[in-house]
Amino acid sequence: MIIIRFSRTLFPVLLLALGLLAGCDRSSPSPEITHGATVPAFGDTFIEASIGEPSNLLPVLSSDSASSEINGLVYNGLVRYDRNLRLEGELAESWEVSNDGLTITFHLRHGVVWHDGAPFTSADVLFTYQMYIDPKVPTSYAEDFKQVADLQTPDPWTVRVVYPQPYAPALESWGTSIHPRHLLEGQDVTKSPLSRMPIGTGPYRFVEWQSGEKLVLEANADYFEGAPYIRRVVYRVIPDSTTQFLELLSGGLDFMGLTPLQYRKRTDTPAFQNSFNKYRYLSFSYSYLGYNLRKPLFQDQRLRQAITCAIDKQEIVDGVLLGMGQVATGPYKPDTWVYNPKIRHYPYDPKRARELLEEAGWFDKDNDGVRERGAEKLSFTIVTNQGNDLRVRTAEILQRRLKEVGIEVQIRVVEWATFLKEFIFPGNFDATILGWSGGPEPDQYNIWHSSKTGPRDLNFIHYKNAEVDSLLERGRRTFDQAERKRIYDRFQEILAEEQPYTFLYVGEALPVVSARFRGIEPAPAGIRYNFIRWYVAADEQKYAR
Repeated sequence: MIIIRFSRTLFPVLLLALGLLAGCDRSSPSPEITHGATVPAFGDTFIEASIGEPSNLLPVLSSDSASSEINGLVYNGLVRYDRNLRLEGELAESWEVSNDGLTITFHLRHGVVWHDGAPFTSADVLFTYQMYIDPKVPTSYAEDFKQVADLQTPDPWTVRVVYPQPYAPALESWGTSIHPRHLLEGQDVTKSPLSRMPIGTGPYRFVEWQSGEKLVLEANADYFEGAPYIRRVVYRVIPDSTTQFLELLSGGLDFMGLTPLQYRKRTDTPAFQNSFNKYRYLSFSYSYLGYNLRKPLFQDQRLRQAITCAIDKQEIVDGVLLGMGQVATGPYKPDTWVYNPKIRHYPYDPKRARELLEEAGWFDKDNDGVRERGAEKLSFTIVTNQGNDLRVRTAEILQRRLKEVGIEVQIRVVEWATFLKEFIFPGNFDATILGWSGGPEPDQYNIWHSSKTGPRDLNFIHYKNAEVDSLLERGRRTFDQAERKRIYDRFQEILAEEQPYTFLYVGEALPVVSARFRGIEPAPAGIRYNFIRWYVAADEQKYAR
């Protein structure tokens, strides 16, 4: 399962904003402007913005995109996705898989060191595995590692992982960030200073974190793939896309994920086109309206179906995304092998929505525009995160469309860290507009399996379906793609019928980069898979430090 770490995809990640992670994609992104080649040079600073602060810079404890973006430069996994979305070695130089598919033997790189100078060895991999399966560690991502029967480290450069039965995501799962044993062993990781001052093996070292303002990384001169050309990376906390765009125009930012309006209407001047390169491509992410299924209101499938019928998804794609996206029908994007186009669709049909509501016992008996069932009003609150204008505007469209069929909706917008801590993870919400960012591996166990509803688990809507559980378990046990396709087709059919989410849209990633940065090579993996090879020509560098 998937977190995007500058396009090295591993676990599911809660997405702050459309375009924030300009990462994985099947179709090659295309730039609107390209510049001639220059001579690579070391130096300069790359400045970008995040609408929210990272939650935690220990990967085992984080599940949000702000943290994952930074962690992707500080840490490494054993494997990663390359530009064409094929797995390649990272901390592992090579590997072999046994004929029965149950044993993976990794051969680690020699000479890799942690940012504090300590040597990286197989003991760090063993420790990371043990940490993820430790029940005292509150991680959202233990499941992949619970599948392991045995992990052996016969020498400092060899890791042998044994599985008791086939596990399709096995190799990909070892793209998870490896943690430093010498700094965490015997410690309570929830209290570790590494949560705010991380030490990894990655291409960038942590320098400072000024809460509410910025986080600074600097190039790791000892990085095993060679020092990155860009000397510093600065993340500025700017919780509003309009302010981010003004900072971009004024030179205070070098990169951001544009909103569709910014992309279409505010970047077509000669001055902008001379200063920036724009890219666009369908992202491995989707937005959804998720229902808290512990709430009695949402336990009636007919109500959820009615809400979906009352929503004009194409209106959202056209009005909010300005056509830069596609209607979503499930958890997979339409141009992937696993996508099932034959599932039940719910076109915009307010008449059918009203019929379903009446079947469920909801009528507007007092003619106040809001339906009732007994003494209960058909009313709920949608909560979403601050700084994402697309979600807020989507919520406003939903509010208007649902009012037309007799459903009263309030909207609450909350700062990102508070949103996760006080609303999403404790289940303190009625419904939420959120997004998941994913990647090539179709395993959805962490999001949909009924066992993943605990604190900080990712099935925070508390969806439970025995057949879905069985399908998810079977899907990860077979390597045969045709069989996996049949399994995940049925999985999508059930989600379409039960509508635990109203899947809204798959948006396009719309990154923009200052034109002084060269070495950007669009590929199926997006644009940032080769970030350490981006550079600024010596005579164009803007920052001495």
